[in-house]
Amino acid sequence: MTGPGVPRRNWAGNVRYAARRYHRPESVDELRRLVAGSERVRVVGTGHSFNRLGDTTGDLVSLAGLPPDVRLDPERRTVTVPAATRYGDLAALLHRQGYALANLASLPHISVAGAVATGTHGSGPTIGNLATAVAGLELVTADGDLLTVDRSSEDFAGMVVGLGALGVVTRLTLDVVPTFDLRQYVRLDLPREALDAALDSAYSVSVFTDWRTPRLREVWRKQRADQPPPPADWLGTTAADRPRHPVPGMSAENCTAQLGEPGPWHERLPHFRLGFTPSSGEELQSEYHLPRAAAAEALAALDEVAHLIAPVLQVCELRTVAADELWLSPNQGRDSLAVHFTWIADAAAVLPVVAAVEERLAPFAPRPHWGKVFELAPAAVAAAYPRYADFTALLRRLDPRATFHTDPLDAYFPR
Repeated sequence: MTGPGVPRRNWAGNVRYAARRYHRPESVDELRRLVAGSERVRVVGTGHSFNRLGDTTGDLVSLAGLPPDVRLDPERRTVTVPAATRYGDLAALLHRQGYALANLASLPHISVAGAVATGTHGSGPTIGNLATAVAGLELVTADGDLLTVDRSSEDFAGMVVGLGALGVVTRLTLDVVPTFDLRQYVRLDLPREALDAALDSAYSVSVFTDWRTPRLREVWRKQRADQPPPPADWLGTTAADRPRHPVPGMSAENCTAQLGEPGPWHERLPHFRLGFTPSSGEELQSEYHLPRAAAAEALAALDEVAHLIAPVLQVCELRTVAADELWLSPNQGRDSLAVHFTWIADAAAVLPVVAAVEERLAPFAPRPHWGKVFELAPAAVAAAYPRYADFTALLRRLDPRATFHTDPLDAYFPR
């Protein structure tokens, strides 16, 4: 099928796709023929990238028309899902059958393949990003062949966070765990010196700040339901007396339940509810992953440009992500502090501030989220990834004709 059901813009509306043709294949065989006959092709999922990584001047493909079969393997504790599956839909299905994923991102609206390909993450001092749950991939390569790989395959660690550059991922196999319940507590006005203790205090923790005061505005603690609630004077904070939204002025109706009300993992780990507007809905986003050991120094460096950040900021979120060994993962080889900026939807005002942020973070070898707005020079990005050259070689081997390349890929992985 050609055309219908393929988005023409990304979710934020700041990228209008430049594709000449739009496709929604209904079978893997149809997809294979399309890829084999295309000079340039990219896949678009839920469109939650804020840059042109997913754009193309050739054929833009939605995988939402492929058969929606989900296969749970209780013996291996895995689930195999179509690439276009949204995490929120998968999570509800798994929970009904007694299973869970170890973590989720802040919004459940995103597709599994897109989140994995860009190293998207949740939070937790011992939990890796979403790509670390991947046990296997099926993808269509540039010549239309169907390739299946798993953790025993050579170069598997280079293929998981693949930026859509190695082929069209059609199915993913993910690790699952027994389902579990969480409670979410929001605490207010955290002293900066207590940040590290706060981030280590629960299963998943997010800290929000506006860069207008030295203290951190909110702490969202997602803790196991059988653990005791934080004491009244926890780390010098006070308890929120009503549900909150991370972005000031937005309705908490859009957010997952708070105030310690117990509920299943998939209704507490995300900040936002499936079926409701995530975040503010009109925004740009940037995010940088830094060595967690350098968190205090990095935040102090950002204090120097707080007067630039605050006027164009909606909210800033601080999270932890455990180290992994996936080549292009922003968390490869190091436990990370992820510093996420939700900006106003004004690129002209935001981009100079992004440049100032990147200048201050340069001594800490920042790794940008691949799907967000960033301006870092290709040499700086390459230097931050020990396996960058290995991925470049893998890309050239699997896609010698640059079928899956885009302008950002040409810049960061030149042929």
